[in-house]
Amino acid sequence: MDFDFYLAPMKYFIVFICVGFFMVFNSCSGNQKEITPEPEAYAAIGLDGETFISNPPSPELLAKYQGYKDIYLKDTSDINNLIWYGRFTAYIGKYKEAINIYSEGIERFPDEEKLLRHRGHRYITIRNFGDAINDLSKAAAMIQGKENEIEPDGMPNAQNIPVSTNHGNIYYHLGLAYYLKQDFGNALLAYQNCLETGELPDNKVSATHWLYMILNRLGRPEEAKLVLEPITKEMNVIENQSYHMLCLFYKGEISEEELTKTEVDASANDAILYGLGNYYFYNDKKEKAYEIWKKLKENASWNSFGFIAAESELYYADKMTNE
Repeated sequence: MDFDFYLAPMKYFIVFICVGFFMVFNSCSGNQKEITPEPEAYAAIGLDGETFISNPPSPELLAKYQGYKDIYLKDTSDINNLIWYGRFTAYIGKYKEAINIYSEGIERFPDEEKLLRHRGHRYITIRNFGDAINDLSKAAAMIQGKENEIEPDGMPNAQNIPVSTNHGNIYYHLGLAYYLKQDFGNALLAYQNCLETGELPDNKVSATHWLYMILNRLGRPEEAKLVLEPITKEMNVIENQSYHMLCLFYKGEISEEELTKTEVDASANDAILYGLGNYYFYNDKKEKAYEIWKKLKENASWNSFGFIAAESELYYADKMTNE
Protein backbone atom coordinates (compact mmCIF):
# COMPACT_ATOMS: atom_id res chain seq x y z
CA MET A 1 0.00 0.00 0.00
CA ASP A 2 1.24 3.52 -0.81
CA PHE A 3 1.42 5.11 2.66
CA ASP A 4 2.73 8.41 1.20
CA PHE A 5 -0.69 8.94 -0.29
CA TYR A 6 -2.20 8.94 3.18
CA LEU A 7 0.63 10.79 4.89
CA ALA A 8 0.88 13.72 2.42
CA PRO A 9 -2.01 15.73 3.90
CA MET A 10 -0.54 15.19 7.36
CA LYS A 11 2.85 16.54 6.15
CA TYR A 12 1.33 19.74 4.82
CA PHE A 13 -0.69 20.19 7.99
CA ILE A 14 2.44 19.90 10.15
CA VAL A 15 4.34 22.38 7.92
CA PHE A 16 1.44 24.82 8.12
CA ILE A 17 1.37 24.62 11.93
CA CYS A 18 5.16 25.16 12.14
CA VAL A 19 5.12 28.15 9.83
CA GLY A 20 2.23 29.71 11.72
CA PHE A 21 4.01 29.16 15.06
CA PHE A 22 7.19 30.76 13.66
CA MET A 23 5.29 33.81 12.44
CA VAL A 24 3.55 34.31 15.79
CA PHE A 25 6.81 33.84 17.69
CA ASN A 26 8.68 36.23 15.41
CA SER A 27 6.03 38.93 15.72
CA CYS A 28 6.16 38.71 19.51
CA SER A 29 9.94 38.70 19.76
CA GLY A 30 12.06 41.78 20.21
CA ASN A 31 13.93 40.96 16.99
CA GLN A 32 11.01 41.77 14.72
CA LYS A 33 12.11 44.01 11.87
CA GLU A 34 10.23 47.30 11.86
CA ILE A 35 8.50 48.05 8.59
CA THR A 36 9.48 51.55 7.49
CA PRO A 37 7.14 53.44 5.16
CA GLU A 38 8.47 54.55 1.82
CA PRO A 39 10.23 57.96 1.90
CA GLU A 40 7.40 59.42 -0.21
CA ALA A 41 5.19 59.13 2.88
CA TYR A 42 7.17 61.96 4.46
CA ALA A 43 7.13 65.63 3.62
CA ALA A 44 10.87 65.88 4.37
CA ILE A 45 13.75 64.06 6.01
CA GLY A 46 15.97 65.99 8.42
CA LEU A 47 19.74 66.23 8.34
CA ASP A 48 19.96 63.59 11.08
CA GLY A 49 17.49 61.25 9.37
CA GLU A 50 14.45 62.35 11.33
CA THR A 51 11.26 62.18 9.29
CA PHE A 52 8.80 65.05 9.12
CA ILE A 53 5.12 65.01 8.26
CA SER A 54 3.09 68.09 7.36
CA ASN A 55 0.10 69.07 9.46
CA PRO A 56 -3.28 68.82 7.71
CA PRO A 57 -4.12 72.14 6.05
CA SER A 58 -7.13 74.17 7.15
CA PRO A 59 -10.28 73.93 5.01
CA GLU A 60 -9.74 77.55 3.94
CA LEU A 61 -6.18 76.92 2.79
CA LEU A 62 -7.18 73.71 1.05
CA ALA A 63 -9.92 75.58 -0.82
CA LYS A 64 -7.43 78.19 -2.00
CA TYR A 65 -5.07 75.45 -3.15
CA GLN A 66 -7.85 73.76 -5.11
CA GLY A 67 -8.79 77.09 -6.66
CA TYR A 68 -5.26 77.78 -7.89
CA LYS A 69 -4.96 74.20 -9.15
CA ASP A 70 -8.17 74.59 -11.14
CA ILE A 71 -6.98 77.87 -12.63
CA TYR A 72 -3.72 76.25 -13.69
CA LEU A 73 -5.43 73.23 -15.25
CA LYS A 74 -7.65 75.53 -17.30
CA ASP A 75 -4.62 77.35 -18.70
CA THR A 76 -1.29 75.59 -18.27
CA SER A 77 0.41 77.97 -20.71
CA ASP A 78 0.40 80.86 -18.21
CA ILE A 79 3.54 80.74 -16.09
CA ASN A 80 1.89 82.74 -13.29
CA ASN A 81 -0.80 80.08 -12.99
CA LEU A 82 1.94 77.48 -12.60
CA ILE A 83 3.78 79.52 -9.96
CA TRP A 84 0.67 80.05 -7.84
CA TYR A 85 -0.30 76.40 -8.14
CA GLY A 86 3.20 75.44 -6.97
CA ARG A 87 3.20 77.95 -4.13
CA PHE A 88 -0.09 76.75 -2.67
CA THR A 89 0.91 73.12 -3.12
CA ALA A 90 3.81 73.94 -0.79
CA TYR A 91 1.55 75.90 1.59
CA ILE A 92 -0.55 72.78 2.21
CA GLY A 93 2.64 70.87 3.05
CA LYS A 94 3.23 68.97 -0.19
CA TYR A 95 6.76 70.24 -0.73
CA LYS A 96 8.04 67.46 -2.98
CA GLU A 97 4.94 67.77 -5.15
CA ALA A 98 5.54 71.52 -5.40
CA ILE A 99 9.12 70.83 -6.50
CA ASN A 100 7.79 68.52 -9.20
CA ILE A 101 5.41 71.22 -10.40
CA TYR A 102 8.26 73.73 -10.68
CA SER A 103 10.46 71.13 -12.38
CA GLU A 104 7.80 70.53 -15.01
CA GLY A 105 7.56 74.29 -15.47
CA ILE A 106 11.32 74.67 -15.83
CA GLU A 107 11.30 72.15 -18.67
CA ARG A 108 8.73 74.28 -20.51
CA PHE A 109 10.07 77.69 -19.45
CA PRO A 110 13.85 77.18 -19.07
CA ASP A 111 14.62 80.93 -19.12
CA GLU A 112 12.26 81.85 -16.28
CA GLU A 113 14.23 82.57 -13.10
CA LYS A 114 11.10 82.77 -10.93
CA LEU A 115 10.60 79.03 -11.21
CA LEU A 116 14.18 78.41 -10.08
CA ARG A 117 13.67 80.87 -7.22
CA HIS A 118 10.61 78.99 -5.92
CA ARG A 119 12.03 75.51 -6.48
CA GLY A 120 15.23 76.56 -4.72
CA HIS A 121 13.17 77.75 -1.75
CA ARG A 122 11.43 74.39 -1.45
CA TYR A 123 14.67 72.46 -1.81
CA ILE A 124 15.71 74.29 1.37
CA THR A 125 12.53 73.13 3.11
CA ILE A 126 13.29 69.47 2.36
CA ARG A 127 16.97 69.96 3.35
CA ASN A 128 18.39 69.60 -0.15
CA PHE A 129 20.74 72.56 0.16
CA GLY A 130 22.97 71.59 -2.75
CA ASP A 131 20.15 71.63 -5.31
CA ALA A 132 18.84 74.84 -3.75
CA ILE A 133 22.22 76.50 -4.34
CA ASN A 134 22.29 75.25 -7.93
CA ASP A 135 18.82 76.63 -8.69
CA LEU A 136 19.27 79.95 -6.93
CA SER A 137 22.75 80.52 -8.39
CA LYS A 138 21.30 80.04 -11.87
CA ALA A 139 18.45 82.39 -11.04
CA ALA A 140 20.92 85.01 -9.77
CA ALA A 141 22.86 84.79 -13.04
CA MET A 142 19.65 85.12 -15.07
CA ILE A 143 18.51 88.36 -13.39
CA GLN A 144 21.67 90.28 -14.24
CA GLY A 145 20.64 93.32 -16.25
CA LYS A 146 16.94 92.71 -15.62
CA GLU A 147 14.73 95.22 -13.84
CA ASN A 148 13.69 94.16 -10.36
CA GLU A 149 10.01 93.89 -9.41
CA ILE A 150 7.85 93.43 -6.34
CA GLU A 151 6.98 89.80 -5.65
CA PRO A 152 3.32 89.24 -4.66
CA ASP A 153 2.82 87.66 -1.24
CA GLY A 154 1.36 84.18 -1.14
CA MET A 155 0.05 84.88 2.35
CA PRO A 156 -0.68 88.65 2.44
CA ASN A 157 0.14 90.54 5.62
CA ALA A 158 -2.40 92.52 7.65
CA GLN A 159 -1.75 95.63 5.54
CA ASN A 160 -1.87 93.64 2.28
CA ILE A 161 1.39 95.27 1.20
CA PRO A 162 4.04 93.04 -0.45
CA VAL A 163 7.40 93.56 1.24
CA SER A 164 9.88 91.69 -0.96
CA THR A 165 11.18 91.66 -4.52
CA ASN A 166 12.03 88.99 -7.05
CA HIS A 167 15.77 89.75 -6.96
CA GLY A 168 15.79 90.11 -3.19
CA ASN A 169 14.17 86.73 -2.66
CA ILE A 170 16.60 85.01 -5.00
CA TYR A 171 19.62 86.35 -3.12
CA TYR A 172 17.97 85.87 0.27
CA HIS A 173 17.31 82.18 -0.26
CA LEU A 174 20.68 81.66 -1.94
CA GLY A 175 22.40 83.16 1.10
CA LEU A 176 20.32 80.99 3.39
CA ALA A 177 21.17 77.80 1.49
CA TYR A 178 24.89 78.59 1.74
CA TYR A 179 24.50 79.51 5.41
CA LEU A 180 22.78 76.22 6.22
CA LYS A 181 25.79 74.40 4.73
CA GLN A 182 27.97 76.68 6.89
CA ASP A 183 29.56 78.17 3.79
CA PHE A 184 29.68 81.61 5.37
CA GLY A 185 31.87 83.20 2.70
CA ASN A 186 29.37 82.61 -0.10
CA ALA A 187 26.46 83.36 2.23
CA LEU A 188 28.02 86.76 2.91
CA LEU A 189 28.23 87.61 -0.79
CA ALA A 190 24.62 86.58 -1.37
CA TYR A 191 23.28 88.70 1.49
CA GLN A 192 25.36 91.68 0.44
CA ASN A 193 23.67 91.41 -2.95
CA CYS A 194 20.31 90.96 -1.24
CA LEU A 195 20.81 94.17 0.72
CA GLU A 196 21.43 96.08 -2.50
CA THR A 197 18.24 94.95 -4.25
CA GLY A 198 15.99 97.68 -2.87
CA GLU A 199 15.06 100.09 -0.12
CA LEU A 200 12.11 98.21 1.38
CA PRO A 201 12.52 98.24 5.20
CA ASP A 202 11.59 94.57 5.49
CA ASN A 203 14.35 93.66 3.05
CA LYS A 204 16.83 95.86 4.88
CA VAL A 205 16.29 94.32 8.32
CA SER A 206 16.24 90.71 7.09
CA ALA A 207 19.43 91.00 5.04
CA THR A 208 21.15 93.00 7.79
CA HIS A 209 20.30 90.39 10.40
CA TRP A 210 21.95 87.60 8.39
CA LEU A 211 24.93 89.79 7.48
CA TYR A 212 25.52 90.63 11.14
CA MET A 213 25.44 86.96 12.15
CA ILE A 214 27.65 85.86 9.25
CA LEU A 215 30.31 88.51 9.85
CA ASN A 216 30.49 87.49 13.49
CA ARG A 217 30.79 83.83 12.53
CA LEU A 218 33.65 84.85 10.22
CA GLY A 219 35.40 86.60 13.12
CA ARG A 220 34.77 90.14 11.81
CA PRO A 221 32.81 91.80 14.66
CA GLU A 222 33.75 95.40 13.79
CA GLU A 223 32.36 95.01 10.27
CA ALA A 224 29.27 93.39 11.80
CA LYS A 225 28.64 96.49 13.92
CA LEU A 226 28.88 98.73 10.86
CA VAL A 227 26.09 96.94 8.99
CA LEU A 228 23.72 97.68 11.89
CA GLU A 229 24.10 101.47 11.67
CA PRO A 230 21.21 102.10 9.22
CA ILE A 231 18.75 100.11 11.38
CA THR A 232 16.55 102.27 13.63
CA LYS A 233 13.49 101.77 15.82
CA GLU A 234 11.50 104.11 13.57
CA MET A 235 11.71 101.90 10.47
CA ASN A 236 8.31 100.94 9.06
CA VAL A 237 8.76 97.17 9.11
CA ILE A 238 5.57 95.34 8.18
CA GLU A 239 6.39 91.61 8.29
CA ASN A 240 9.96 91.06 9.45
CA GLN A 241 9.55 92.37 12.98
CA SER A 242 11.59 89.45 14.32
CA TYR A 243 14.64 90.46 12.25
CA HIS A 244 14.08 94.11 13.13
CA MET A 245 13.98 93.31 16.85
CA LEU A 246 17.07 91.12 16.57
CA CYS A 247 19.00 93.94 14.89
CA LEU A 248 17.93 96.33 17.66
CA PHE A 249 19.01 93.73 20.23
CA TYR A 250 22.40 93.41 18.55
CA LYS A 251 22.75 97.19 18.74
CA GLY A 252 21.94 97.13 22.46
CA GLU A 253 18.76 99.20 21.99
CA ILE A 254 16.44 96.55 23.44
CA SER A 255 17.04 93.90 26.11
CA GLU A 256 16.92 90.14 25.74
CA GLU A 257 13.71 90.16 27.77
CA GLU A 258 12.10 92.61 25.34
CA LEU A 259 13.32 90.53 22.41
CA THR A 260 11.91 87.24 23.66
CA LYS A 261 8.60 88.76 24.76
CA THR A 262 7.90 90.20 21.32
CA GLU A 263 4.48 89.07 20.10
CA VAL A 264 5.10 87.40 16.75
CA ASP A 265 3.86 84.29 14.97
CA ALA A 266 5.47 80.89 15.52
CA SER A 267 7.83 81.07 12.54
CA ALA A 268 9.07 84.53 13.55
CA ASN A 269 9.57 83.34 17.12
CA ASP A 270 11.74 80.50 15.80
CA ALA A 271 13.86 83.09 13.98
CA ILE A 272 14.26 85.08 17.20
CA LEU A 273 15.34 82.05 19.20
CA TYR A 274 17.80 80.94 16.55
CA GLY A 275 19.29 84.45 16.36
CA LEU A 276 19.57 84.62 20.15
CA GLY A 277 21.33 81.27 20.25
CA ASN A 278 23.72 82.41 17.54
CA TYR A 279 24.42 85.60 19.52
CA TYR A 280 25.56 83.46 22.45
CA PHE A 281 27.56 81.21 20.11
CA TYR A 282 29.81 83.92 18.71
CA ASN A 283 30.08 85.60 22.11
CA ASP A 284 31.84 82.52 23.53
CA LYS A 285 28.80 81.03 25.27
CA LYS A 286 28.46 77.96 23.09
CA GLU A 287 26.83 75.78 25.75
CA LYS A 288 24.04 78.33 26.11
CA ALA A 289 23.70 78.50 22.32
CA TYR A 290 23.32 74.73 21.97
CA GLU A 291 20.84 74.69 24.85
CA ILE A 292 18.64 77.22 23.02
CA TRP A 293 18.97 75.44 19.67
CA LYS A 294 18.08 72.05 21.17
CA LYS A 295 15.01 73.51 22.85
CA LEU A 296 14.05 75.25 19.62
CA LYS A 297 14.36 72.01 17.66
CA GLU A 298 12.14 70.22 20.19
CA ASN A 299 9.35 72.79 20.14
CA ALA A 300 9.42 74.60 16.81
CA SER A 301 7.82 73.87 13.49
CA TRP A 302 10.14 71.71 11.39
CA ASN A 303 9.61 73.78 8.22
CA SER A 304 10.56 77.17 9.68
CA PHE A 305 13.93 78.67 8.79
CA GLY A 306 14.74 79.06 12.49
CA PHE A 307 14.24 75.33 13.05
CA ILE A 308 16.29 74.38 9.99
CA ALA A 309 19.12 76.70 11.05
CA ALA A 310 19.17 75.22 14.57
CA GLU A 311 19.06 71.73 13.06
CA SER A 312 22.04 72.60 10.85
CA GLU A 313 24.06 73.87 13.83
CA LEU A 314 23.42 70.71 15.83
CA TYR A 315 24.13 68.48 12.84
CA TYR A 316 27.50 70.07 12.06
CA ALA A 317 28.50 70.18 15.72
CA ASP A 318 27.78 66.46 16.03
CA LYS A 319 29.61 65.76 12.78
CA MET A 320 32.72 67.58 14.01
CA THR A 321 32.60 65.72 17.32
CA ASN A 322 32.47 62.35 15.59
CA GLU A 323 35.20 63.03 13.03
